Amino acid sequence: MTAWGIISTADINRKLIPGAQASPRVDLIAVASRDQRRAEEYAREWEIERAYGSYDALLADADVEAVYISLPNTMHCEWSIRALEAGKHVLCEKPMSRHPDEVAAAFAAAERARRHLSEAFMYRHNPQTKRLRQLLDDGAVGDVRLIRTAFSYSLYDPDNIRLRTEVEGGALMDVGCYCVSGARLAAGGEPIAAHGQAWIGETGTDWVFTGSLRFDGDVLAIFDCGTALPERDELEVIGSEGSLFLDDPWHCNVPVIEVRRDGKVERIELERADSYRLELENVSDAIDGKAELLLGREDAAGQARALEALHRSSESGEAVRL
Repeated sequence: MTAWGIISTADINRKLIPGAQASPRVDLIAVASRDQRRAEEYAREWEIERAYGSYDALLADADVEAVYISLPNTMHCEWSIRALEAGKHVLCEKPMSRHPDEVAAAFAAAERARRHLSEAFMYRHNPQTKRLRQLLDDGAVGDVRLIRTAFSYSLYDPDNIRLRTEVEGGALMDVGCYCVSGARLAAGGEPIAAHGQAWIGETGTDWVFTGSLRFDGDVLAIFDCGTALPERDELEVIGSEGSLFLDDPWHCNVPVIEVRRDGKVERIELERADSYRLELENVSDAIDGKAELLLGREDAAGQARALEALHRSSESGEAVRL
């Protein structure tokens, strides 16, 4: 069992904590806030043993072996590096960064400290996602030719951190990163070109973002995401002989894969699993030497390069080669 701490009392924690507390391989013992009272209230609410009024104080706790970092986007790599240098293993909330040099620096710190660092794309750990990759590897729809993804919701609160420019909020970073990750997974490689377009809303962040990616072998991907659209989440992989469709690819609350081929639809229903618990267990098992990290340096670096290329393209209006 690995002893974990959480750096920040962000809202995303409420999705992760239940899985942590249900797992026999995860022992959540500490939480840190910038305010001691807030930390203590949060610890009481979630029945966490230790509460710290600063992030450094938690990192100084010798009993904490690993930390989950749920800070704002612009603080992800900074505090990942601090945690690694303090001897902790790190699960960093997505997106780790859209700046490849920051991601490279974080993994360099992990290598120096001989500690694990992983980006928290929880859906990648779900059995539904693993089955999708298996079907593609088995040629269930022939050669992959087009990948279509979407993720959106409605948020109009200008004070919400996800709509604040100073922490690199916006649709692409908040939910579009899932679309990019899903496209990379389905394509089985990294994009060689990217084109992005954004509608900048009243908060100065991208309220709607659309993008296209090209991969080797003439595999194309298109996606849209938004913070000013109805709630939507889809992933479809279209091949030369059929398509695979996931109506709930990111949350995985209703894990079903539709295999559409030869005018027929086969529904592959999978058992529901807690993706947040699974990602914590993967890191814990890696710490114990029982498993390899599912998401390490290579995946995080590729993700950052793609996000930065899409961002630059949306500003310049031109496609970007990677």
